Amino acid sequence: MRQILGLNRLAAWLIPVQSGDTSLTRQGLQRLLLLRAFVTGASCAGLLALMLFPGLEVPGVFIAVLVAAIVVSILFGYWRLNLPRPIGNAELFLHILVDVVFLVLLLLNTGGVGNPLISYLLVLLAVTATLLPRAFVNSFAVCSILIYTFFLLLDLLAEQNMPGMSGNAQDMFELHLVGMWVIFVVSAILITVFISAMAIAVREREHHLAEARENELRNEQLVAIGTLAAGTAHALGTPLSTMAVILNDLDDIDREELKGESVKQEIGLLREQVGRCKHSINQLIRYYHKDDPSAREQVTLARFAADIQDYILNVHPAARVEFSLAAEPETPLDVEPSLRHAVINIIENGIKAARKTVNVDYAPDPEEARNLLISVADDGPGIPEEVLERIGEPFVSRRKDSMGLGIFLANAALRRAGGSIEMFNRQAGGALTLIRLPLTNETGS
Repeated sequence: MRQILGLNRLAAWLIPVQSGDTSLTRQGLQRLLLLRAFVTGASCAGLLALMLFPGLEVPGVFIAVLVAAIVVSILFGYWRLNLPRPIGNAELFLHILVDVVFLVLLLLNTGGVGNPLISYLLVLLAVTATLLPRAFVNSFAVCSILIYTFFLLLDLLAEQNMPGMSGNAQDMFELHLVGMWVIFVVSAILITVFISAMAIAVREREHHLAEARENELRNEQLVAIGTLAAGTAHALGTPLSTMAVILNDLDDIDREELKGESVKQEIGLLREQVGRCKHSINQLIRYYHKDDPSAREQVTLARFAADIQDYILNVHPAARVEFSLAAEPETPLDVEPSLRHAVINIIENGIKAARKTVNVDYAPDPEEARNLLISVADDGPGIPEEVLERIGEPFVSRRKDSMGLGIFLANAALRRAGGSIEMFNRQAGGALTLIRLPLTNETGS
């Protein structure tokens, strides 16, 4: 693993790819240039070692010119990588063919089919099968087989013209060359069929995973907006009802009575309710456009509980809701508007179901110390069994004035925050909802 990481760092240092460009063809060209440099360096080192043996003739001038040409091709590839223009499949295929040209020139001057470097064609075929579509792979496979066949025939003709070799030895050597050719052809076919198919499968899998991640992010965004929209609808319902009652009362008052002090108080209450509605709508719009700096913030448990309590007491002044805080008030929480609305939605459901009282308690979770446990208990008739079995599903409700999305959206918001929700019927009567929220690690973010 360390060796692989070291090679990746070496690739990034030698031939850096522009930031933000992670296309497969650009990465393929980067790795191809690194492979070309590595093979050239290793071949030169091997050649220097072979030169120690006496009687071995090496075309030094040709080798020097070929290495210089390879260095120039690597520098050109480095320059191409730094251009912003995209690298297409055809261009990458041409870069691979450059390696083929260098290899053919080398084989023509250093032994032909007897040169072990002829097997490098299989490496280039594997690179092509990994990076390029099937049409390019098939073309390269045919090309590599033809090249190997050409050098095999060239060597067989040369062997027939060598008078110093006995017939038996010559036949065995020719059989060896043909056997190597058969192995090469079979290997080329296997690489073309199997590696190409595996590469296509991997690319399709990555494409499907990318689509799934994109859909998941989109769905999370829609659920977050939906949760906040549901909370906004709850927030608007009571102020609008209050304004409707006040306006009806004002409509029945004579013109002279409109100057009274009580009317001014009612107008002030109207302004307050209008401001509350406007704030709820603006909060939803800012969350949608992601320009609200408070869309996700770290607050203390005391402030979080106080915000919810203030909302409930102002919107439902006639309801009997008792709040208790048994956890550490300065406990930090990561919250966003949809999370607040999720808890408020659960409490409002309890208010609508309760006969007299709703109890909201904040306490440490006895099952998990890193969680906050919020319990909402009412003294109503409880949750019907057919509804309780489908809790968390959309469009489940027994009330005619409800769409049945409140619990579903609240559950989605809590899950996105790493929390959970459970609902029970109490033996003493009424329903109990348990909300678990993860506490923020003070040494973390």
